[in-house]
Amino acid sequence: MTQRRIAFVTGGAGFIGSNIAAKLAEDRTLDVVVCDRLREADLGKWRNIAKHPIGDFVAPEDMFEWLERRWRDIEVVVHMAAVSSTTEPDADKIVHSNFTLSRDLFRWCADRQRRFIYASSAATYGAGDEGFDDDNDYEALAALRPLNTYGWSKALFDLFAVRQALRDYAPPQWVGLKFFNVYGPNEEHKKSMKSVASQIWPHVRDGHGVQLFKSYREGVADGGQLRDFVYVRDVVDITEWLSQTPAVNGIFNLGSGQARTFQDMARAVFTAAGKTAQIDYTPMPPAIRDKYQYFTQAKMDRLKAAGYAKPMTALEEGIDDYVRTYLSQPDPYR
Repeated sequence: MTQRRIAFVTGGAGFIGSNIAAKLAEDRTLDVVVCDRLREADLGKWRNIAKHPIGDFVAPEDMFEWLERRWRDIEVVVHMAAVSSTTEPDADKIVHSNFTLSRDLFRWCADRQRRFIYASSAATYGAGDEGFDDDNDYEALAALRPLNTYGWSKALFDLFAVRQALRDYAPPQWVGLKFFNVYGPNEEHKKSMKSVASQIWPHVRDGHGVQLFKSYREGVADGGQLRDFVYVRDVVDITEWLSQTPAVNGIFNLGSGQARTFQDMARAVFTAAGKTAQIDYTPMPPAIRDKYQYFTQAKMDRLKAAGYAKPMTALEEGIDDYVRTYLSQPDPYR
């Protein structure tokens, strides 16, 4: 009997996870197993995986029992599940999801010698005072100072993974991806945590103006705050490449490599919709003003040095595809 090949994707019905699952499912010799919670049907999260075959669907509380039964068939665990809200007030919930669960899954993959690709975050860099160099050096990682509990939980796990690798107790392949500002299809369920492009689209579509945050930093114009916006298509391509390149290990940045302003993104959405830009500026909530990043930009040199050669998608190209292929369609899901 032919052995099954399984890619186990946690958070596989979420934004990034569902896009990865869709891409991996194109290989009909591979069973993509999704581990997630769908919650309220009206949120539409189930629609994120409705167009692609999956080999199984596993509830998070059943994950380790399921893995133990099928571990011989598993080729790679892609761990995208996380509490990703930067404003989540329950620190215990964040640590359990983003560190404790990730730690246990890392150890399981090490014990069973199964490959492990996981989601880290650019939030680990905090205000960026130490730069955005994806150095795997333990001391460099320990020097980072995230601005919120979410970023800290991701930084904590990065340190754990590097420490375990230094002790030779790691999966045969382990890769952490520091996602910058990802945008693209299947983020409808994220509500207030959706990308700016997704949030402003209904206003742009209906011919209204949009609002961006005012700046509270000298020398930075309103709407001039800079982010590294990366199209989810690039995230998917890189994850697929890693799943096929088991010799690559470590923590890598995953961004476009080019910082752009929120105003650039908003204008790109208006352009893709064939409309004249109408942008106003609104006060930033006081609760986030002292924790707000004004600049992020991924250094992508290490990933390129590891062998990934495909160019990243420019902001205008990515937004145009997102608007025309997804947001403007009756069915916006991938």
